[in-house]
Amino acid sequence: MKSWIIEEDKRNLIWVILSGAALLGSLFHWQEGALPFDPAWAAIVLCGIPILVGAIKGLVVDHDIKADVLVSIALVASVFIGEYFAAGEVAFIMAIGTLLENGTSKRANQSIENLMKLTPRTARVIRKGREEIIPAEQVKVDDILVVLAGEAIAADGVILSGQTSIDQSVMTGESLPVDKTAGDPVTSGTVNQYGTFTMRATQVGEDSSLQRMIKLVKEAGANKAPIISLADRWATWMVWAALGAAVITGLVTGEWIRAVTVLVVFCPCAFILATPTAIMAGIGNAAAYGIIIRSGDALERFAKVKHMAFDKTGTLTYGKLKVIALKSFNDSLSEEKVLYYAATAEQRSEHPIGKSICAHYRALREQDLIKKSEKKVMLEPQDFILLAGQGVRAQIDGQEILIGKPDLFQQEQIFISKEIEDISEDYLKKGATVVYIGINRHMAGLIALSDTVREDAERMISKLKSLHIEPLLLTGDNSDAAQDISEKVAISKVKANLLPEDKMKELKRYTDENKPVCMVGDGINDALALKSAYAGVAMGGIGSSIAVEAADAVLVGDDIQRIPYLIRLSQKTMRKIKVNIVFSMCLNLLAVILSAMGILNPVLGALVHNAGSVAVVINSALLLTSKDE
Repeated sequence: MKSWIIEEDKRNLIWVILSGAALLGSLFHWQEGALPFDPAWAAIVLCGIPILVGAIKGLVVDHDIKADVLVSIALVASVFIGEYFAAGEVAFIMAIGTLLENGTSKRANQSIENLMKLTPRTARVIRKGREEIIPAEQVKVDDILVVLAGEAIAADGVILSGQTSIDQSVMTGESLPVDKTAGDPVTSGTVNQYGTFTMRATQVGEDSSLQRMIKLVKEAGANKAPIISLADRWATWMVWAALGAAVITGLVTGEWIRAVTVLVVFCPCAFILATPTAIMAGIGNAAAYGIIIRSGDALERFAKVKHMAFDKTGTLTYGKLKVIALKSFNDSLSEEKVLYYAATAEQRSEHPIGKSICAHYRALREQDLIKKSEKKVMLEPQDFILLAGQGVRAQIDGQEILIGKPDLFQQEQIFISKEIEDISEDYLKKGATVVYIGINRHMAGLIALSDTVREDAERMISKLKSLHIEPLLLTGDNSDAAQDISEKVAISKVKANLLPEDKMKELKRYTDENKPVCMVGDGINDALALKSAYAGVAMGGIGSSIAVEAADAVLVGDDIQRIPYLIRLSQKTMRKIKVNIVFSMCLNLLAVILSAMGILNPVLGALVHNAGSVAVVINSALLLTSKDE
């Protein structure tokens, strides 16, 4: 089925290309005398017949009058009076719009397919005292699972034995692994970073967290009803107006050529061009500023947004841990020396904290920010031991180095003074992660690490507020970290400790209250929120492919300063569309009156029709000159 759809898209693209070439030939009379018919017939047949079939189906089967009915009437009337180029032009424009629409709808399910790939295929289960590997879907509630380092967890459950760190980014979006031990819950789809542990399954199959999220993403996409185009909204009464005006003209004047002329001038070329030309110009302008917009439907959604919800990590922040503070509690050790020991010990660690400490030390050395007396090349640590979910231990220069969180030092019975605890608590309240450094079983210092706020985040939030859009912060991180970030960027409404389902519920609450809300996110866990929000923006540079596919727009360079421009551009595009439509309708009304009076003949009517189309195209093209402030 999928391959058939792909082939159909390719065929439609070929028809559009051939039709475009044929219309050029008709316009410039390239084939005059060489062909027994006008080349525009190629566009009429290749692009017009599907429109006629769709219009008839809509009337007969669906009992619905849309813009394609109006287009079909104009197409037939144009052919009847010999205006083949006008007929082909209408069919060609409609075919391009359909092609773009189909391409957009195909992408809609890509995020679901990518989420499905995260589902573990197998699981290690202990049954009858033996360990065996079975398909993940065969795991049952109360089964005992063994999870090795690097493996994805196949079901929701509780750890029975072992200590580890779990990468929960698929569910919370936070890049920092979470330490787990016996009694702690774990969820399906998350990844075991270190060591081996056993767990008891509590929720399996469709009841597991990952499968529930996949199901909700599907439902969210299905429930986001497409916005009805302005052309379709007004199509019904325009069809009856066109037919009524033509019939009345024929009956009153007795000259049915005037009736046909009325249909020709009612030909909605300018009306049909009003929306797609403005949409294409708006999307083209956005692309020039590093914003990829999925469709015209998405552009219209952004124009109506009144609230903007942000994920924290990777969106308002850079999504990478950085050392923000370094303290030495040993008078004989400088801060640089403490950092050297910590970085050297962490060289073999794959933990984000260890990598950040090493990167910080290397950066200081390269920038000559370390005293020459302390500027040492990191040696290979000896007797390196990874304490899963706790920290690391190593021998360096004959010294025993221990690095880890406060719990590890309490377990090792290393004394931590009240002063050190207070300093640590101050950093924790700011949302930072604190690790202690011990040397020969004595406290030597601490390092505080935190995700850093983007320099332009506060300015971007200020611009949104000037557009009367209220910002929100929805994050899976803890409340301290969320509050710290919100204060730095001036966001007053904050929700923390949210799972994907929680974000969806929060966004749904706004939708139910008729408050169009846009979600801005970057991670796998944001896919559900991006799908369920009224509109969604994904970070394209650091964002996951799943988030990118779920969003209505993508920031290619992760430049969040473009978000206010996206809103302004979408609003400007919608205004341009309305101006185009009003102009085209007024022009058509004037042309109908003049045709009914006999002032316009079919040839002059076609000329007026083409002039209106050109005016609409020029007006839409002005969007390409719009600039970000």
